Order: sequence, then structure tokens, then C-alpha cells
Amino acid sequence: MTYSADIKKLPRHFLPTDFIVKDWQSLEPFFKDLSQRTISSRATLEQWLKDSSELEAAISEDACWRQIKMTCDTESKELEAAFNFFMMEIQPKVQPYADILNRKLVECPFTKELDQQKFFTYLRNVKKNIDLFREANIPIQAEMNVEAQHFGMISGKMTVTVNGREYTLQQATKFLEDPDRNLREEVYRKIAERRLEDKEKLNDLYTSLLNKRHQIALNTGYSNYRDFRFAELGRFDYTKEDCHQFHEAVKLHVIPLVDQLYEEKKKKLGLDTLRPWDIDAEPAGIQPLRPFKTGEELIEKTIRCFNELMPFFGDCLKKMKSMGHLDLESRKGKAPGGYNCPLAETGAPFIFMNAAGQLDDVTTMVHEGGHAIHSFLTHDEELNGFKEYPTEIAEVASMSMELFSMAHWKVFFDNNEELLRAKEQQLERVITIFPWIATIDKFQHWVYENPQHTLQERADQWMSILNEFSSPAVDFSGLDEYRRYAWQRQLHLYEVPFYYIEYGIAQLGAIGLWQQYKKDPEAAINNYITALDLGGTRTLPGLFQAAGLKFDLSPAHISGLMQFVKQELNALKKD
Repeated sequence: MTYSADIKKLPRHFLPTDFIVKDWQSLEPFFKDLSQRTISSRATLEQWLKDSSELEAAISEDACWRQIKMTCDTESKELEAAFNFFMMEIQPKVQPYADILNRKLVECPFTKELDQQKFFTYLRNVKKNIDLFREANIPIQAEMNVEAQHFGMISGKMTVTVNGREYTLQQATKFLEDPDRNLREEVYRKIAERRLEDKEKLNDLYTSLLNKRHQIALNTGYSNYRDFRFAELGRFDYTKEDCHQFHEAVKLHVIPLVDQLYEEKKKKLGLDTLRPWDIDAEPAGIQPLRPFKTGEELIEKTIRCFNELMPFFGDCLKKMKSMGHLDLESRKGKAPGGYNCPLAETGAPFIFMNAAGQLDDVTTMVHEGGHAIHSFLTHDEELNGFKEYPTEIAEVASMSMELFSMAHWKVFFDNNEELLRAKEQQLERVITIFPWIATIDKFQHWVYENPQHTLQERADQWMSILNEFSSPAVDFSGLDEYRRYAWQRQLHLYEVPFYYIEYGIAQLGAIGLWQQYKKDPEAAINNYITALDLGGTRTLPGLFQAAGLKFDLSPAHISGLMQFVKQELNALKKD
């Protein structure tokens, strides 16, 4: 089958072509139409679903653009006001109607005549949304959505001065790769000190969000927000006990590999003790990897890399570039992090990131590029709800691309020695990311199981969990104050609570697809596309199966995949 990135904006049949979401008064008539319309047959139900989907897509895209524009410029009061207006004045009025439409669908006698395999996950999500809907939560959710964005506003202002020049924290991290150990330590401490300046603000923000989240859970009949959030995220296929099992597997089968990597790093650098500012460093005489200089160069090289994997992949990025759907370089006033934002009507998503010229930026670019390909592949699904795929498979899309693309990283590194170093660093990251995933996830379980905790208890528990997953090969002595607030740099805790274990689950899937790729690249890419093309029309295990993968969080499965990565890493080091 051939795939094309030449997607078109969805045609409108229910909404006027030139309709723009401005206020609730202009939106409400469409909701009234849908809620009052008579459904007299399967055909009229299917049309009703298409019209509902069209309205949903238009509202979704409008909200996404408001958030994109605000994260690109957190200092603009106008953009902040536009986002806040949607969250406080429009979204709260949409929610009751959404519940009415959900109930209308579930209660409709013709719903049972729909293709039950195709609609299974869609209807399951609809029923879940009905179960969780409470009028009392609407104003709390509105406030929470606005408040969560304050994290980006606080973080976007953070800068440090190095060698007389101002850098964002993302830009400053490149100095942690410098051969000059004194400079690395200086920058590490400056970044940490800068974060500490806002520790109270970030603590207060998190406490406020926790209180709102806990109240939402209580209003919905849950004893804690963790259990509510598992239901809200649609985690139908694994439990909190599976998460605990994952944490233990990381301790048993990943931490020992991390220890080995750090011991090797210590020898490579000729150090008696490895400090945290040494982890990304190169030995004296070896310059840090600098795969690109500008955002323009990054996208051009990524397009070439993707073209070599499959022309369709490169075409997706070309399309986004031509539409101005990229904001790649770090700058003051821009929110931290990176994301791919699907645009339900347009189809071509938006990639946002904070590139500073490092290998990590290449990884982020191909990661978000994998998400973008997922968006392109699902654009032609007939209903917006079919595009709502599980976040775990969304991260398989992105993390697999990190590993697939390595076969074509020569576009970033024309020097073979640098290419090998880049691949080594990427595979090391595949291993070393697991302890941080487990740390963030376990911390969230504790936080929401103990919502009345004090700030002291929060800091103490964080340190306990952080130490549990920290390698003894790294000397953290004298750095406790920095480490006590290290959780505050993790955007997900503020903006998308409990979204983190997905990265661990997806990394397992990505390694599995990479195993396939090493044996037969074409078959692996076909499996990858087959799974992504299904959108959200299958369960999570069903999507893994479509990719030729096993959905398995057991310690034995994790151990086998980790050993495979370590073998590949050892083979690289022999080259």
C-alpha cells in the first residue's frame, strides 16, 4: 500500500466552511442541533456521528492552536488571555453537551447495529466518559487547565549566564558535555541554583493542582486521584500493580546495566569519582557532538534521514515545514519541553521543541517526527474518536523512530567515529531513561495516595524514591538541596499527571520493533505502519499485536529486551 503526506483539511458539511470558534453563543446552536436531532435508522446515526465528529474536530483544533501559540510565547498576555478564555468560558459549556451526546449515542437503539469490532474501543471510551462526568468537576477542571500552564510561564523565564552570555536552561545544558570539568560543574550548579529560585512557586503550584485533582476524584466517587486518573486515561489493559512490577523490574534488570555504563564512563574520563556533571561529558581532546547548528539545518537533515527510511516519512516533515508547523529552537520566553500536537481538521500536526544543537535534540526531533507520522496516518479515519489512540502506542510511534532512524544518522555525522559515538550515546540513553521513568511514576503513586502530605514529607519521599533508582556509581554528595527539588523540572507532573509510565511501556515496544528492524527493516517498518494506521480502533494489546509485539510488562520480558540493547551497545563499542 502507498501512503501520501499530501493530506487535505477535512471538508465541512455540518459547520459553515468559514466558521471560527469565537464564543459559546456561536457554538451552542450546533450542539443543540445534535442533541435534539431525531435518529431513526443506522444511516441517520452514522450521519449524526460524522456531524458530531466534525464539530469536535473544529473545537479541538481551535484549542490546540491557542495552546501552541501560548507555549511559543509565554510572555504574550494576549495569547495567554485567548487560551484562558477558551478554558474558562467555552470548554466548561461544551462539557455538559458532550455528556448529553454521549448518552444519546449509548441509548440509541441503532448503536448496536454499528460494526462492533471497529466501534468497540470508541464506545468503551464513550461509556467511560459518561461514568466519569460530574457537573461539579467542570469549574475545577477549567481552573486546573489554566493553572497547569503556569509551569511553562515560570520555566520559560529561567536563564543562566555562562561566559558572559545569557542562555535558557535548555541551551545551557550543552556545556555539560564540555571536556572542561570545572565549566561543567559551574553550569550544573548554575542551572540547579536557578531552579531553586522558583522552588516555592513551583511547590505552591503543584500543591494547588494536587488539591484540585484530589477534589475531582472525590467528586467522582474515587478515594484518590490515581485511581480516577487510571480510569480517565483509559488504562483498561494494565493496573497499578503492573506499574509496581515495572518499578521492581527496573531495579532488578536495568539499574545493574546503568551501573556498568557509569563505571565505564568513569574509566573513560579517567576519574576517581563520577559526579552528575560528568555523565554527559567527553574525555579531554574529544569535542562534544554537534549534529547541527540551526533549526533549519535540523529539519533539513531529519527530512533526509526520514527519506532514507521511507520517502513517505520525509514527505510528512516536508509538508509540515511548508505549512509553518514547526518551532524548533530554544529561546527566552518559550515554554520548556517538546511535543507533537495533532490538529484534528488540518491533519498535519505541529512540532514544538527547544533545540540547542545537541544529540538530544536529534533524538527529540525524530521522536516528535514519529508522533507526526502517526498523526498523518490516522487523518483519514472517518471519526475524530477513531484517532484517539492509547498514549502508550503513541509513544511506540515516537520511540521506535528514535531507534529506526539510527541506521541513517550519517546525514548528521559524516565522520564515522562521531556516528558511532552518537549511536552509543543513544543506546545508553535507551537504558538510562528507565530509572527516571520509574522514579517519576512511583513518586506520583505516592503523591496521590497521600494527598494531605506536607512539603517536608513530599521532599523526603521524593529523595527516598530518587535514591532507590539512582546508580551508586555516581557520587551525589553535597548536592541534596538540588536533588530534593529535581522533580520540579518534569513538566508532566504539572501538565499531564500520570503520563509517564507510557514512556517505559513504549520503550519496550520500540526495542521490540528495533529487534525486528535488525532482522528485516522492510517488515519492521510495515508492522510499524500497520499498527499506527489503526488509530484507536483496537485495544492496546491489539495494537501491539498488529505491530508484531507482545504486550508484556513482566520482569523476564524486560530483562530480555535490556540484554538485547546491551549486546547491541557492546557490538558498537567493538567497531
